Amino acid sequence: MRTVTFAMNISLDGYCDHTIGNPDEELLDYFTETMDDVDLLFFGRVMYQLMFPYWADVAKNQSGTADEIRFAERFSAIDKVVVSRTLENVEDNARIIRGNPAGELRKLKQQPGKKISVDSVSLLPELVSSGLIDEFHLVVHPVMVGKGRRLLDAGSLQEKFNLKLVDTVVFKSGCVALHYLKQ
Repeated sequence: MRTVTFAMNISLDGYCDHTIGNPDEELLDYFTETMDDVDLLFFGRVMYQLMFPYWADVAKNQSGTADEIRFAERFSAIDKVVVSRTLENVEDNARIIRGNPAGELRKLKQQPGKKISVDSVSLLPELVSSGLIDEFHLVVHPVMVGKGRRLLDAGSLQEKFNLKLVDTVVFKSGCVALHYLKQ
């Protein structure tokens, strides 16, 4: 059975917003390395639209720093599933599913392959409650934003979900990467 990971950048006060920081060389290297064992990305519509076509264009045009290009090439090469009721089409090696994200992820988890990385705050409560997320990679940025989308809204989980911290990385920028496994 495949392992399902969840990866997200968050502010110190628990908000998930792609504008909270600029990934430096260390962070790009960290996220590139976390994708070494991943062969499927599982997105919600919003995260997919934040990441594409930006990173695909960086990979195709070789625009950006060497670290950005390496991340973009790795990211773009991985197959993607996008959960959306409204998207008409997706790029290259991506496909759309229209409903039942937990059921679809459960089927994908049973198939042979490497890890599946979930990148969707909106799907997180359903996938956690369904017992589908096996590990978490959270990068906490040294900033408080006080607004935006929270990692989890109050009452979004029906029961407590225990995790075990297995690794911590402190970056020069003050960001801290926390790696947790489901207990």
